Formats: sequence, structure tokens, C-alpha cells
Amino acid sequence: MRSGTFKEVLVCLGGITPQIITETIYALSQREPPVYVDELFILTTSTGKRHIEKALIVDGHLKKLINEYDLPQIRFSTDNFIVPYNANGEPIGEIKDEEESRLMGNTITSFIRKITSDNTIRLHCSIAGGRKTMSFYLGSALQLFGRPWDKLYHVLVTPEFESNPNFFYKPKKDKEIETILPDGTKRTLNTRDAQIYLSELPFIRLRDKLDVRENDFASLIEKSQMEIDIATYQMPLTVNLSLRVLTIGSETIEMSPIHLALYTAFLRRKLSYCHHPSRILCQDCNDCFVTLIELGRESLENMAIDYARIYGGDERRSQELIQKWRNVLSIPDLLRQHISKVNSIIRHALKDEGVSHFYTICSIRLYAGTRYGIRLERQKILVA
Repeated sequence: MRSGTFKEVLVCLGGITPQIITETIYALSQREPPVYVDELFILTTSTGKRHIEKALIVDGHLKKLINEYDLPQIRFSTDNFIVPYNANGEPIGEIKDEEESRLMGNTITSFIRKITSDNTIRLHCSIAGGRKTMSFYLGSALQLFGRPWDKLYHVLVTPEFESNPNFFYKPKKDKEIETILPDGTKRTLNTRDAQIYLSELPFIRLRDKLDVRENDFASLIEKSQMEIDIATYQMPLTVNLSLRVLTIGSETIEMSPIHLALYTAFLRRKLSYCHHPSRILCQDCNDCFVTLIELGRESLENMAIDYARIYGGDERRSQELIQKWRNVLSIPDLLRQHISKVNSIIRHALKDEGVSHFYTICSIRLYAGTRYGIRLERQKILVA
């Protein structure tokens, strides 16, 4: 019985061995609990499409499987073939060169991205069939866009029956079929000896963990790798005001109250003044950066609150800081001095400039002025 929760969609790679597709549908129906395919899509070339159309539609092997095992009807027509087209608008017949491989990769990736936007669908993707590069593209696309409920499989068939043009699934009633051995001799096989195994393959799911918007497969991989590098290279940062320390990875750094309060002000701005909260990663965005005049005007009171927390909640410290800074002739000059000291402390503690530049307060020249902020990804920041 169907669970009714999802529409079960099978995505297969197609080449010149159409029997892989019916073998997969058969194997899914024999699982416990069984999976009954509602719709079938085939990613293939124009050559593969001709072979599959003849075997599954014209010769009726798909209908025979459905009827013999009393399976629910499967939505499948010529519209369910996904074939890449070249720059001249012609369907690709074979994957013969790098350009055709690139087009196939883009086609597979675009299809998986589009179909996974529908959360009523559960994908069952088979990497059996087609060229090995197609299997790679399908597995990679599912890693990038697959949801927790999507599945990836490989179909294994008893070697004597694998790719046999007379074997499309294991029939209910045993029958004999002929096969040709590698030496050219003929041999008669009985289908009772055939076994079809459906191996479910685990894969890393990166959807919702990366913010990738590129359409080209190569660009998707490059952008994804960059985001993974950023996520793994940047250590988490925690500020503990009551203990007067900040922790970067395993490194604990002590700061004076004024320096810790100032640094925390930049961190809070990173967390609270994000202009693009829907973005998973900040990356090169610096829209939350602020001029020192703006920081002194907008963050002084919040900085004073943190300053008091550093002193155990002593409100007198808060008023002391506000009064002191309001009497300073040039707040930007004072802030620059403190920023320089904060950055010196962080660089000394972390030692590696390639790491420390994520954590120091940096400056950029923007809109005819200098703005300041921290490059670290906001999800790596915790102020306690």
C-alpha cells in the first residue's frame, strides 16, 4: 500500500541497456515496504532515448512488468525523457567530448534542482545505466540539492543476466532465455537463477547548508567548495563577558573591559544589522560594516551595557563609559586606537595571518568613506 505522503518519482540514467530501468522498478516494488513508482523520468541522450522508447514503449516491456506484478500505473511518456541540447539546438546523440559532457552535467543538475523544489515529491535516483560520467553528475546533483527523504540507488543483477537483451525483470513464472557468452557461444539460462539487488547508497546532503545559485555544474562545484572551505576554515568565536574573555577555536584570549566591549559591539552589529538575513553565508558581503562615527552614535549605549556586564552588572560602569566618551573631542580617533590594540591582541594570539584576518576588525574604503567590520561568518559567532 502507498503511504500517500509523497509522490514517488524514479529518475534513471539511460543508455543502450533499457532493462536497467525495469529492473529498478521491479526491485523497488519488492522492497519492504514496497515503493510503487508514480512517475518515471529518464536522463539520457537522443541515442539512448531511441533504445529506451523501443524497449519500454514500443515493445511494451514496461507495461508487461506493470501488468504481471499488478503495479499501479506509472506516468511515463516521451515527455519524460530529459535530453541535453547543443548550441545549435540539436539533441546530443552521444557524449563524445568535453563540451557534450559539460552539457549533460548541466542538464542533470538543472533537472534535479528543479524537481527537488517540490516537497511533495520523493526522488528515487538510480546511478545504474548510462555512462559513468552521468552517474557522477547525478550523484553530485543529489548531494547538492537532495532532501532528507530522497534516495540514491545502484542496481546489481546476476552477471549472466546483466545487460541481457532478453531479460528485463524477474518474471513470476520461470522461463528460459538465451545469452551469448564472451567467447561467442550460446547458453540457455533459467530466470529462477536471476537475482536483482537494489543497493541504497548513502550520500552527503548539502542542501540548505550551502548558498549556491550558479546554473553551470562546474561553477556550482567551485562555489560549493569555496563555501565548504570557508565553513571549515573559520573556527567558532565565543565571547563570555562575565569572564572577560573571547574564545576562538581552542584559543582563549583575555582583553581589557573596554577592548572587549568594543569588539563585542562589532560582533553584535554583524549579528543584528545583517542586510541579507536569508543568505546562509556572508562570504564577501560587507553591508553590515559601519563608519566609526556611526558606531559611536548608534552603538555607544549598547556598548555601555556590555561594559557593565563585564563588571558584573555594575550600572555605574555603564554611565561612566557614556560620560567619558561623550567628552572625547574625536570619537573616531579614539576608536581607531582601540581597534588597533584589539587587532594586535588577536593577531598575537592566533599567530596565523591567514586565520586571524577573519577575526580582526578590518576596514574597507566605501562610498568615499572608511567602514569597519569583521569578516567572520555570522553563524560562527556567539555572544554569551
